[in-house]
This record gives sequence, structure tokens and C-alpha cells, in this order.
Amino acid sequence: MKYSLLSLSLVGIIFYLFFRSIKRLYFHPLSKIPGPKLAAISHIYEFYYDVIKGGTFLFKIEKMHEHYGPIVRINPREIHIRDPSFYDEIYASGGRKRNKDAQFLKAYSVPGSMVATVDHDQHRYRRNILNGFFSKRSVNELSPVVEEKVLKLMRRFETAYRAESIMRLDDAFSALASDVITQYSFGRSWDFLDDADFRRDIRSAITETANVIHINRFFPLFSRTLRMIPKWLVCKIQPGKVGLFAFMKTIYEFTAQSMQVAESNVPAKRESKKGTIFEKLTDPTLPPEERTFARVHDESGVILQAGTESISRSLTIAAFHLAHQPSMRERLREELRSVLPIPDSTATWAQLEQLPYLTGVVYECLRLSYGLIIRLPRCAPSETLKYADYIIPPGTPMSMSSYLVHHDETIFPDSYSFKPERWIEVGEKSDRLTKYMVSFTRGSRACLGMNLSYIVLYMTIASFVRRFDMELYKTTIEDLTIVRDFGLGITRNGEVEVSVKMTDMLKE
Repeated sequence: MKYSLLSLSLVGIIFYLFFRSIKRLYFHPLSKIPGPKLAAISHIYEFYYDVIKGGTFLFKIEKMHEHYGPIVRINPREIHIRDPSFYDEIYASGGRKRNKDAQFLKAYSVPGSMVATVDHDQHRYRRNILNGFFSKRSVNELSPVVEEKVLKLMRRFETAYRAESIMRLDDAFSALASDVITQYSFGRSWDFLDDADFRRDIRSAITETANVIHINRFFPLFSRTLRMIPKWLVCKIQPGKVGLFAFMKTIYEFTAQSMQVAESNVPAKRESKKGTIFEKLTDPTLPPEERTFARVHDESGVILQAGTESISRSLTIAAFHLAHQPSMRERLREELRSVLPIPDSTATWAQLEQLPYLTGVVYECLRLSYGLIIRLPRCAPSETLKYADYIIPPGTPMSMSSYLVHHDETIFPDSYSFKPERWIEVGEKSDRLTKYMVSFTRGSRACLGMNLSYIVLYMTIASFVRRFDMELYKTTIEDLTIVRDFGLGITRNGEVEVSVKMTDMLKE
């Protein structure tokens, strides 16, 4: 009897899977969209490449497009389009609503943050809370803070030059970004730039957490289970997490104490007239559900982590190519002399933005750092879209990867090469290229921190190029080549690593 029930259950499961597969292949609203049949009937296809083979589904999608064309059904419910002219339809702006895909958001472990907010209207409300901090005008007011941190980094470069030591630039730039963002967010800096190793332990531990992003998508309980494991036990298994947990504890305690002050209605000392990002998130005038501890903690963590790594990676890529191609560095330095007549001169962001070659360098490092390389599905909740002869029903998750846009050879010829001049040669047609710069995505959900990234990139690149010559140490272009997708692009070594030796400190 027991075996008969088991047999019937197995038969039932087989029939269910068979009829579900037939339905998905021939009767699903996406059945006309080309793509592998296995991808259309099951998520196993995606699971195999992203979990078993470790973040390689993006590159499989690239091959799908080569075989099936610009629109591909990549799993039973989602399509991917490789056509930059359609980007603004997927990542629309204005009054056109775009929700995030709730299924895909299981990858993130920060449910209270904007990045994990599904509904378009709720996201817009949350974004409006912080919009004022990330406008160009507000970010310009941050110039003294950015300049202070950049000069501190230049002093670290000078120390490395005098000691003839090797420096990991990716760690140095990560520390710079962390100090800027914590100062702006919390009104205090955790002084990563003062640490001998730039708190590499924290950065590495944070990067390691990205390795489970695809596991989280398929097994949402995994991340919840991990959070239940006592921190001391995790540190026993992974000693590298000690520094991260200590840092997280200080953030946690700062958050808790500050929220208590906010709730008690005791006037707090403000760093500026408009306060800090954290103060805005805990403003008592906000609805209670928008300033819970969990939500504020999640949002703060995302701002810190996302901003740090994106800025750090872009600076690292720029520095690699400027060290790798001395003629490029010399051309940029000659241009910089117009606003920085001596190495110790300073210039405003507005002045630096007027320099065409520097702008080309900034755009190229952003293009080749990609932002989030992972596809970011959007759903048009009530809008039927059309691509070529294909109908995209309302609610269909659709995406386009920044990696594939930035390597579209019809827009960026020789796309894997670092060519600042490509942004100058187009002259008045430069808008044609900037339209396809999607490191920050586009539309109503574009990255809030875009202007903050720009000011740090412009001021940092200008400062180190005007002051120092450097040569690469045991670092090649292969160390920057992206081979896996774990949200951010991962190289053969894991995170992007660039080591250099300072060879000269300029006097004039």
C-alpha cells in the first residue's frame, strides 16, 4: 500500500510537470518569444548556469542572443532584450510605471531598502525622501568633504612613494569612497583611509557575501537561516568576518542610539542645515512604517555598500589604464595643467567637468565598470509593450544588462578597449553615446548616487594624475576581465585588484 501511494505520487508529479511544460511551451503568453525550450519550461536552465556554474548565466544569455536574435525568453516568465534603442522602454521614466520583479528581489537581503522595493509608487515616495541629498547642487556642497578625503588619500600615496612600497589601489579607493559616504550619510567618518590596510578585511568580507546572491534567488530561506547563525560561530568558521561584524556593530549601535534621540524629540546637533541622510531617514514627520529600525538599517547599508564598491571599481579601472598607457596619462596631465597649474592646486567639480579628455576618462571607467552587471528586471504593471513583432504582456519581467549594452560594437566600437577619445570624437553628437551609458541605469529607478559618484571620480582622478606617476605591479588586463556575474562583475581573482608602485611625485 505504501509503495502504491508513492508510485501514484510520482506519476502525479510527472504528469503535472509534463502538462506544465506543454502549457509553458505552447499556451503561455510568452510562447512566441524565441529561446531554448528548456529555459521556457523550467528555471533549472538558469539555476545550472548561475548556481552550479557560478554566475555565468549572463554570458549564456549573450550566446542566446547570438543564436536567437535580440529578444530571448530566458526563463518561463522573463525576457531579455539586447537592443539599446529599447532600453528606455524597459527602464522608463516620467509617469510610466515600472515595478521591480518580486521574484528576482529575493536575491537581496535588505527588504526594507529602495533597491528591494517592488511597487513603483512606494519606490517613488521613498526616493523623494532622499532626492534632495543627491541633486547636483547638494552634492556640490559636499565638495569640501570630498576634497579633504582625496587629499588624505594623496598623502597615503606620497607615503607609499617615499617608502617605495606596493599599494593595492582598489583597497585605497574603496577606503576613500567609504569615508566620503559615511560622512555624508551619518555625519561622521569611520576613517578607513587611516587604516594601514584601508580596512581590506571589511571590504573582502562584504564582497564574499555577494557570492550567495544567486543562491538567495532560488532558496530565499538560505539568507534568513544564515542570519540566525550566531556571529561568534560564523567568525570561528570564517575569521575574515571578524572585522566586518565589528564594523556592522558600530553602525548598528549608531543607528539605534540616533533613532532613540529622534524618537525622544530632543533636538540633535546637525552637520548641515539639511542634516544628514540618516537624519532624514529617521525624521519623526515620516510615517512610522518608513522609519522602522529594520528599514533605516537596510537603507543605510545599501547606500554604504553600493556607493563604496561602484566608486572604488571605477577609480581602479581608470588608474589601471592610466598606468598601463603612459601617453594617455600625459595627455590628461597636460589638460589638467589648465586648471591645476601646480600639483598641489585644487579645482572645483564645475571646472573639472569642462575638461573634455578628463570627462572621457571618467565616462570610460564608468562604462567598463558597468555598475551592477546583473540584469535588473522591470515589469510594466498595466502597459502592453511591443518589440518588433512581439507583444510583451503587462507584468512580464524584462531586462537588459549594462554589460551587454556597453559592449554593443555598433555604439562603442572596439568596446573592450579603454578609449577616452571616443567621447571627444563624437563632438556635438556626444549625447548619442551618453544615452547608452547605463552604469547607473535610467528612468524613474536610476541610481540616486550618480552625482556623488561623478564628483568623487573627477576630483580623485585629477588629483592623482596631477601629482603621481605609477607603474603596475603584477597586474595585467586579464585581472580586470569580467568572467562571472555576482551582482557586480567578478574577475578570475574575485574582486577587481590593481597593485601599483609610485614611481614619481611631480614638483610642477
